[in-house]
Amino acid sequence: MEKAAFEGWLESVSTTFLALSDQQRNQSLDHLISLSSASQLRHLSNRLEALLKRDFLRLLPLELAFYLLRWLDPQTLLTCCLVCKQWNKVINACTEVWQSVCQDLGWRIDESIQDATHWKGVYLKAKLRMKQLREEDAFETSSLIGHSARVYALYYREGLLCTGSDDLSAKLWDVRTGQCIYGIQTHTCATVKFDEQKLVTGSFDNTIACWEWSTGAKIQQFRGHTGAVFSIDYNDELDTLVSGSADFTVKVWSLSSGTCVNTFTGHTEWVTKVHLQKSQVESMMHSPGDYILLSVDKYEIKVWPIGREINCKCLKTLSVSEDRSVCLQPRLQFDGRYIVCSSDLGIYQWDFASFDVIRVIKPQQDPSNFSLLSFGEVFALLFDNHHLYVMDLRTEVTVGRWPLPAYRKSKRGSSFLPGVTSWLNGLDGKNDAGLVFATSMPDHSIHLVLWRENG
Repeated sequence: MEKAAFEGWLESVSTTFLALSDQQRNQSLDHLISLSSASQLRHLSNRLEALLKRDFLRLLPLELAFYLLRWLDPQTLLTCCLVCKQWNKVINACTEVWQSVCQDLGWRIDESIQDATHWKGVYLKAKLRMKQLREEDAFETSSLIGHSARVYALYYREGLLCTGSDDLSAKLWDVRTGQCIYGIQTHTCATVKFDEQKLVTGSFDNTIACWEWSTGAKIQQFRGHTGAVFSIDYNDELDTLVSGSADFTVKVWSLSSGTCVNTFTGHTEWVTKVHLQKSQVESMMHSPGDYILLSVDKYEIKVWPIGREINCKCLKTLSVSEDRSVCLQPRLQFDGRYIVCSSDLGIYQWDFASFDVIRVIKPQQDPSNFSLLSFGEVFALLFDNHHLYVMDLRTEVTVGRWPLPAYRKSKRGSSFLPGVTSWLNGLDGKNDAGLVFATSMPDHSIHLVLWRENG
């Protein structure tokens, strides 16, 4: 057919085709397809693919494409990167998307870093770390050996672990190398706390002592309790030492002179934990910056003001049950905003401004068997007789665990402790290192659980 005749015929057919109903058009196309050879069908397939399979990611404005990508799960995002170079380029340029998926895994986000490739790499590292937690492959263990009698007191600070033992000694260990840095002769230690220059110990002999690391000399002694001293805390800025005892009292001391400044009464059980901390919130009872003392016995947490020792009265008493039917565990945490304590019913969190219970976490297993090690903004570290557990506090789901040996049990909670805890506020690829957990063993050694290097 000549070109002019063909164009006239095509115009006539097109006009007639447009006048047909949808059903008639479909029937006409079906008939033409049945008459077509492979060459026409291949041509038709290529044209249809271009018309029907639109690359929406290429066509959309970048801001709208980023918005849609936020709805995809991380694995789908990684799969989409393989579709084509353009998709890979768009997805790799979306910083907010990769920051969001990292945050979902419990990673801390530095908003100053706006490099999407960086955050994609962080996601892959975070994914691996969370997989290791699930598969009990995130940690490793080691032991510290050197004491000849039971170790009752532990305290961890900046890579160093102090241990106090019934062998009348205290040792300071480098957790990374396992080397003993200092070893000094003391009394029987029920509790210890240290800094670069000194060690403070509370003893079963009812006294408290302050020792100099470099010489091992006793530089101060505090006498006044009539029962074992189970817990101590101190603040050099305030020149204040506080202690909790089996004589049901809390004492406040001058750290430099050893003089007892005040004795707080009101507890009817052993005081197993005392904690000094600045308030970070305001209420009718305290202001930001005020120093606060918390003391804990078997049933109650008492809140005391520090710095107003004359006629000092308890600001508040907190408990889980009014009839004392539920016991508190000596696992107290206070950051100036929230008080967290584990109990036989679960983990309780109080708002320090209002003293209201704002959260109760009840593990799926028997809560009375669980103890709190440390509580963060994203994760909590818990343990029972057999395992360490990492809980995601946003979902209250256990995301990792680690088997524990038959460690030495302590009702006062002094023979086990958490190590580095900054990762509980969000992992960042650097804080998942060092000590996770330490506990004393029946053979007088110290069992350490440490982070394994990621990847």
